[in-house]
Amino acid sequence: MEMIIGGAYQGKSSYAKKQFPDVKWKCGAELTEEELLEAEGVLGFHQYIRKCLKAGADLSGLAEKLAEKNPGVVLVCEEVGYGIVPADAFERQYREAVGRVCTELAGKSSKVTRVVCGIGMVLKND
Repeated sequence: MEMIIGGAYQGKSSYAKKQFPDVKWKCGAELTEEELLEAEGVLGFHQYIRKCLKAGADLSGLAEKLAEKNPGVVLVCEEVGYGIVPADAFERQYREAVGRVCTELAGKSSKVTRVVCGIGMVLKND
């Protein structure tokens, strides 16, 4: 598994597509769990988490399941935990869920790259 993370509008998707030109990319907001577990690459993984939370899904175990069932997936995810803490309860829950799931996934990933201004900086490379 590989993760590409970064802030909003930092060029993560373009970077990922250049690094993995043969990957069939899926949009996180549109995936079912079954599709996620079979995807080669996911753009907007944070949107998958938002969709699940809105549907009332329990995300505990998601990182473990994804690492076990789809260890070759490339996930592109926005870092949503920086900045002002949202006043809205759902937005706080979403922010925390993205952070916790991505922390677990980063631990299970062979490579984690952070993209800033379109430039990828490798944080982890096992």
